[in-house]
Amino acid sequence: MRPVLLHLDHFGSFRDPVTIDFSDTEYFALVGPTGAGKSTIIDAICFALYGTVPRWGRENAVAHALAPSVAAGKVAMVFDSGGRRYGVARSMVRDAKGAVRTKEARLDELDPAAPLDTAFESVLRPLAEGENVTPEAQGVTGLEYRFFTQCVVLPQGRFAEFLHAAPRERQDLLVQLLDADVYEGIRQRAAREEEAAKQAASFARDQVAKLSGATEEAERELSDRLAALSRLAGQIGSDLDLLRSREDDIRRADQERAAVAERRSVLASLRMPDAVPTLAAARRSAAEAVERLTAEVETLEADDHEAYEALAALGDRGAPRAALAALDARERLAAEAARARAESGSAAASLGDLAAARETAERALADVEARRERLRDAHAAAHLVARLAVGDPCPVCAHPVSELPRHEAPADMRTADRALASAREQAERARAAHARAESSASVLAAQADRLESELAALPAPADRSAVEGVLAAIAKAEEVAAEARQALRAGRSRLDQARAAATRAERQAETAWRELEASRDRLLVSGHQDDPPPPLDRDDLHRAWTGLLAWRDRAAQAAAAALAEREEQLAGARELLAADRRRLTERLAEHGVVAPRDASPDQLGAAVAGAVAHAESALERLREERRRAAELELQVAAKEHEAKVAHELALRLRANAFERWLCAEALAVLVAAASDTLRELSDGQYELALADRTGDIEVIDYGEGGLRRSARTLSGGETFQAALSLALALSGAVARGLDSIFLDEGFGTLDPATLDTVATTLERLAAGQDRMIGVVTHVPALAERVPVRFEVSRDGKGSHVRKAGLTS
Repeated sequence: MRPVLLHLDHFGSFRDPVTIDFSDTEYFALVGPTGAGKSTIIDAICFALYGTVPRWGRENAVAHALAPSVAAGKVAMVFDSGGRRYGVARSMVRDAKGAVRTKEARLDELDPAAPLDTAFESVLRPLAEGENVTPEAQGVTGLEYRFFTQCVVLPQGRFAEFLHAAPRERQDLLVQLLDADVYEGIRQRAAREEEAAKQAASFARDQVAKLSGATEEAERELSDRLAALSRLAGQIGSDLDLLRSREDDIRRADQERAAVAERRSVLASLRMPDAVPTLAAARRSAAEAVERLTAEVETLEADDHEAYEALAALGDRGAPRAALAALDARERLAAEAARARAESGSAAASLGDLAAARETAERALADVEARRERLRDAHAAAHLVARLAVGDPCPVCAHPVSELPRHEAPADMRTADRALASAREQAERARAAHARAESSASVLAAQADRLESELAALPAPADRSAVEGVLAAIAKAEEVAAEARQALRAGRSRLDQARAAATRAERQAETAWRELEASRDRLLVSGHQDDPPPPLDRDDLHRAWTGLLAWRDRAAQAAAAALAEREEQLAGARELLAADRRRLTERLAEHGVVAPRDASPDQLGAAVAGAVAHAESALERLREERRRAAELELQVAAKEHEAKVAHELALRLRANAFERWLCAEALAVLVAAASDTLRELSDGQYELALADRTGDIEVIDYGEGGLRRSARTLSGGETFQAALSLALALSGAVARGLDSIFLDEGFGTLDPATLDTVATTLERLAAGQDRMIGVVTHVPALAERVPVRFEVSRDGKGSHVRKAGLTS
């Protein structure tokens, strides 16, 4: 895994968005004062891949990803691994309760040819989202989180984990770094192959057991049977021809019997229609009824004509009805004119009373108005007195006032106003009543004049009794005509029924003649040409039927005798066929050929041919089974050999043997490489070695005469040197697939000579291999020797980073 771009947005102490470009960097240092945010950059690389950071204390803890005042943040990284380019991004949010959680995570494969400024958008294919990002990142980098922090990112406080780890934990790391788990996969595959081979061998043995009957003796027996059946098939042709001849004889005898039976059936079906004996009398009776009813209808038609002529002579009833209506209208108009004239006189008589009432109301209104005027003047005078003074001019006569007048308090004006309003209302009602009476009297007089004028203009009235007599005569004539018409309809209906009965009788006679002729024709067609039925008597239908039935009885006796003779012949032919078939089926049974009961010659021939084909198929199947059994024997041997080889391979690759040996060899190489580096860093004082019994990493102290002691007894600076040696050995000698290493440890505890040795070692490592080396330090002496520096600073707005080159 090699970082290319790292983007931080509100992550940790970085409040503003910042993008760090590692694309042209091989060896760099993150420099700056303590607390500036140097380690946060290394944390961001680890968080982008695995969603957690070693410094946060426990996995899956993301609370430190956001500052307390920040609500959301994001980390994204473009990196190369295994020759491919990937993009990983995680965004965090703070919920309503203040808890920080990962809102979104995704891992994509990117286009390596895309420009860096659009790298995140150049997605070739999405790889994982959400919780699946971390497992997919482990597959892409080839390391679990706990091993990533021991080989790639070496954080503060965990720099010496591999040095102090238990042998089992170191073995787990080496298994991943060396891909040694592939051997466990091979062992498991070998075990599965062994089981599969055993099952295949067992299945093949079962198949061989099922083919135990496929022997050479069985093949010889089938060959002999096939030869015998083939000979039989060539010999039974004449027997089958004899059977076919017998069947032809039976068919001819059966056809003759059927023909005789058909003639007998035709004779038996001959029946005289039930209506034939009485049909002549019925035809005569129907003809007489038609003749009688025809005369009756003619009489009724004459009566009907006479009645309608009498009705026509009386004329139309419209004129007398109109005259009677005119008489009724004249009488109604005279009554209306008399009523209008009476109402007009009554209205004129009431006008005098209404006029007197109107005059009385108007006089009363004038009196009330005069009294109100006097009262108003009295109120005005009383009001004026209150403002007069002796000696002042009078406002009415303009003379000086010599003495103030005295006035009694006048009556209330409201009472006078109400009396005036009531008088006016009574006068108005009297005027309106008089006006309505005048208008009504005028209308009624005009209406009476108009009705009297219309009555005078009408013609002289006719005689009511004469008009009513004419209408009564017309009604009686109509009644007589209706009765004559109804009688005529009934007579015609009876005549139609009589004609229908006569037609039915004629049709029955025609049908009986046709049936008689058809029956005689059927008898001739059915084989009675030698003794044909007698000729028909065309004068008498009943006599013709009687003669034909007499001939039928004689012919039926002859047909019965002929049928008995044909049935006897048919029974003899069937016995001969049964005897010949029985002899042939017995012969076939001797060869094992079973034919259906009453089989035809073709069925018998097919049974023999089927037996031959079955024997050929059985022989071919047996030979195929013998070949299959031989192949299965070879397959059993091959699968048993495969199972044995797979078993031996699984034994050799057992995890408690081969994997332990492989990791021990790798750890020996690792410790040897780390020992060379430690010897150089410690000026020859220390080397590393493996304990023979426990497998722990020990230190050989040449300052104490080559004393071997546990690595846990080293001081802080010595522990740093030993851990750095192991880290460099992991990155160089064992973990050659790892493209970068990041060291975040206190270089300030080293003396100048040791610091120079560490710097030289890192420079050689960066120069000699295609691997990115990154260190976190605030020691100027080390930082000045690193070709590329990322200077990290911090102010009130958060952390900032600036890329700088080697100073002169």
